[in-house]
Amino acid sequence: MSTQPAPAPLLIACALGIEHLALRTSHRGVRRRGGLERLGAEPNRWGAGGPVTVLRTGMGPEAAERSVTRALADPALAGAAVLATGFCAGLAPGMHPGDLVVAEETRAPGGTVPCAGTDLLVKELVRAVPGRTVHTGPLTGSDHVVRGHERSELLATGAVAVDMESAATLLSAVRSGERPVAAVRVVVDAPEHELVRIGTVRGGISAFRVLRSVLPAFFEWHRNLLLPRR
Repeated sequence: MSTQPAPAPLLIACALGIEHLALRTSHRGVRRRGGLERLGAEPNRWGAGGPVTVLRTGMGPEAAERSVTRALADPALAGAAVLATGFCAGLAPGMHPGDLVVAEETRAPGGTVPCAGTDLLVKELVRAVPGRTVHTGPLTGSDHVVRGHERSELLATGAVAVDMESAATLLSAVRSGERPVAAVRVVVDAPEHELVRIGTVRGGISAFRVLRSVLPAFFEWHRNLLLPRR
């Protein structure tokens, strides 16, 4: 009988049905349990790791907080690493739909949470989605869709992107216990490409396709976290 502990699980949290669909359709062998999506392991492609669960939290910070706290109370997710993903609004001029954002930290009124393995995520995302620009920096939280002058005000704080769930997701995760956390978002809305403008559909399709391609990078980040430290 093996005495090795079971590998730590990974919880991937997103908010919207379209985000959930992108993650589900990028991976074969999805199993449903208690409202969560369990992804089958694919060790030949991505390397060994613990079980992976995709959680749709619902939109907004309050929904994210409730859903993540409830999910992490499940003994099957004890000690799980948590990664928040989905779409976001880019804050810097020159950002485009389909660009990727890897958070160095998430910011919200409730606190700032540093992210683990940022450099590794950048490297793996470049490999998983070649040709896409990857931005790094603080990811700030909001309780509403950011428009106009708010975008420039948030940029002035040093943040590179904003969304409504990542900060709440990571705050809830670390409050539930010590664990590695990260956030990766795909830009769907940017200063020169706001959602209210013509071209939104094209930008949304581009972001959806990118989100469908990111799971290998997430799995490699998770696998690396499980390796013994040297």
